[in-house]
Amino acid sequence: MSSTTARKKERSPAASTSLARPTLLLAWYDRHRRRLPWRAAPGETSDPYRVWLSEIMLQQTTVKAVGPYFEKFVARWPDVTALGRASLDDVLRMWAGLGYYSRARNLYACAVAVTREHGGVFPDTEAGLRALPGIGPYTAAAIAAIAFDRRTMPVDGNIERVVSRLFAVEEELPQAKPRIQQLAATLLADSRAGDSAQALMDLGASICTPKKPACSLCPLNEDCTARAHGTQESFPRKAPKKSGTLRRGAAFVVTRGDELLVRSRPEKGLLGGMTEVPGSDWLAGHDDAAAKQQAPELKGLSRWQRKVGVVTHVFTHFPLELVVYTAKAEARARAPEGMRWVPIATLADEALPNVMRKVIAHGLD
Repeated sequence: MSSTTARKKERSPAASTSLARPTLLLAWYDRHRRRLPWRAAPGETSDPYRVWLSEIMLQQTTVKAVGPYFEKFVARWPDVTALGRASLDDVLRMWAGLGYYSRARNLYACAVAVTREHGGVFPDTEAGLRALPGIGPYTAAAIAAIAFDRRTMPVDGNIERVVSRLFAVEEELPQAKPRIQQLAATLLADSRAGDSAQALMDLGASICTPKKPACSLCPLNEDCTARAHGTQESFPRKAPKKSGTLRRGAAFVVTRGDELLVRSRPEKGLLGGMTEVPGSDWLAGHDDAAAKQQAPELKGLSRWQRKVGVVTHVFTHFPLELVVYTAKAEARARAPEGMRWVPIATLADEALPNVMRKVIAHGLD
């Protein structure tokens, strides 16, 4: 369906209704706003650092998962200057388990840039924020609106859902994004831009949920087009997801007494800079014999034992299966170049991604 046809199917509510929506939203928000660790209390000024940190962490991650990580970060690094003076290794360790690790590297690069180039003060415009590492259009708009009350509307997944239902946007995502952005901007109040954005976010998170939305409690229910047609759960329209090709590989869990052999992944690329056990390439055309040839070589190593079963993990673009081999090294065995021994008892301090936590648990079991 063309965008022109899709727009024709969207209802054009009366001007009086359009003007009332921002007021209704803010009135609802003032009564029902969520209490979040990064959100300023009513009447308080938002801290740009906390807004920025939360927005980076919340990308493709739930509020529930982010909460404990946010608290740990602000306890360790209470402002952007403190974070900018940390080491990338420390940041990756604190981030371990939250996933999508490129966010952690971008977070650190941005903190360094704000510290060194802006004296520890975030730019207060979208354009200035966009110039920082790791800050795209949505994040820049969110920080500008929430932290600096710039009159702009960031559109996250929650807002996308609310708007697509309110106006019954027929065009499929992601092609519908520009249209949804335009419609979302009509919901901005003349003032309190940050609260307007957060009101829509909260509405999507608590009322206009993906399944079984509580329409009777929604402040905008009287002129929601999708509700009028009983089609709420069919919005937003989405193109069928393409699942990536399954990749396979081998992981090698080598112990030396109470120590484990690990290495750091290259800084750039998937899981960049994170800690892992040695392993083979991850390939769609996996070959067990070829994978095993990539096992680390140590003097006096016991025979490789293949563990029963496989470790599975799903990345954004592909699913992964890893077979796990284990072996024991002699007490004085040196780690191969680029690898190191770490005490198993201190693995919690390593920047281990979830897939490696699964591998190690399987290999040490």
